[in-house]
Amino acid sequence: MKKYFGTDGIRGRVGQSPISADWMLKLGWAVGSVLNKNRPEKRSKVLIGKDTRISGYLLESALEAGLSSAGVDILLLGPMPTPGIAYLTRALRVDIGIVISASHNPYYDNGIKFFSAEGTKLPDEKELVIEAALDSIMTTVDSKALGKASRVRDAEGRYVEFCKNTFPVSLDLRGIKLVIDCANGATYKIAPTVFRELGAEVIEMASEPDGFNINDGCGSTYPGPLAEKVRLENAHAGIALDGDGDRVIMVDHTGAVVDGDELIFIIAKWYAKTNRLAGGVVGTVMSNYGLELAFQTAGIPFLRTHVGDRHVMKMLEKHQWNLGGEASGHIICLDANSTGDGIISALRVVAVMCCSGKSLKELKEGMTKCPQILINVPIAIRTQIIDHPKIQHAVNDAEQRLKGEGRVLLRPSGTEALVRVMVEGQDSTLVESIAEELAEVVKKSIGVKSDL
Repeated sequence: MKKYFGTDGIRGRVGQSPISADWMLKLGWAVGSVLNKNRPEKRSKVLIGKDTRISGYLLESALEAGLSSAGVDILLLGPMPTPGIAYLTRALRVDIGIVISASHNPYYDNGIKFFSAEGTKLPDEKELVIEAALDSIMTTVDSKALGKASRVRDAEGRYVEFCKNTFPVSLDLRGIKLVIDCANGATYKIAPTVFRELGAEVIEMASEPDGFNINDGCGSTYPGPLAEKVRLENAHAGIALDGDGDRVIMVDHTGAVVDGDELIFIIAKWYAKTNRLAGGVVGTVMSNYGLELAFQTAGIPFLRTHVGDRHVMKMLEKHQWNLGGEASGHIICLDANSTGDGIISALRVVAVMCCSGKSLKELKEGMTKCPQILINVPIAIRTQIIDHPKIQHAVNDAEQRLKGEGRVLLRPSGTEALVRVMVEGQDSTLVESIAEELAEVVKKSIGVKSDL
């Protein structure tokens, strides 16, 4: 069991352990000590990038000091999207890439993610080694062996060119008007530049970060303002990224939101048509049942895994496939980058619009989302749902009522004392009824007891 690392690195409230200056100093030292132990014959090198939260300055400085004290050299990128840090970790041949970001969370949260030298998330066993080092006494190498820090001046330009090079050379975006919501986050310069240099007319939103406004009523988790702007400007589409740029949600010309499941469907169909699809597509247990049905119709294999891009990546690697993701907009195109990349995923979708001559609205019509109801039930203690016969009986009964035309999922939250009750199917009335009944069974079986 890991003490600090969750499904996507280390995350929490700034100023509270582990997201504090003293803890980050020790973390930097621990990472550096592990690197030097594994490579005693060669000086190790680490790069650090961050999103636009004000706390990024604090955490960056603490990590830098810890790494230097362990004798590791540091490359500083400044504000850079998470997938850009993954790319530069590979391109600059460093040992580890560190991301300072809490993704789509508010500014008062922050977190740390790591990329391996190959630009992929660190495996569990390496995270455990770092955690073990954190329990050791911190020391400092001799002064002549201290690590040096330098800034990568052309990091932004390198990643812009990398993104542009994933777009077909036979296409350009002249005549296409796009509204891009950068969530006042790490993509605030890069995303508009990429699409402008490919020829698009770009209208920017939420591209003036001040350290506090990241994800504040904007970005992929708040697509409403983007939808209004797309309609107002008569744009072809809107692109909403999250604070660190690894997620994307889009809006069609009518202002309708196009979520990650629908974007994955559009990209997968294009991959299949152009012989780019390596096998099939990976989704999660939360992927809409309509996506599964659409892939059945299209003859595209589809597999589900646990929630989280780490699990999606493992499944892709296991089957040697190249496309997967989540409804949240975390889409992994392994033929382009080693992790989820919001800008590149959006470029893929816009390329399909250009190649087909179809609008985003037309492209998503091949998939019909099934009605889905999600109810969060507070529970007294975290426990195994399978241990409760009444709950399992209710689930079996619900599945029989859906007659194979829907899904039931009860999933304990990984971070809160909640059970997520999800039901989806083709009959919205039936789906809502079943979800409410299941939630009531969970409440009575293991739910929080009311004092009233």
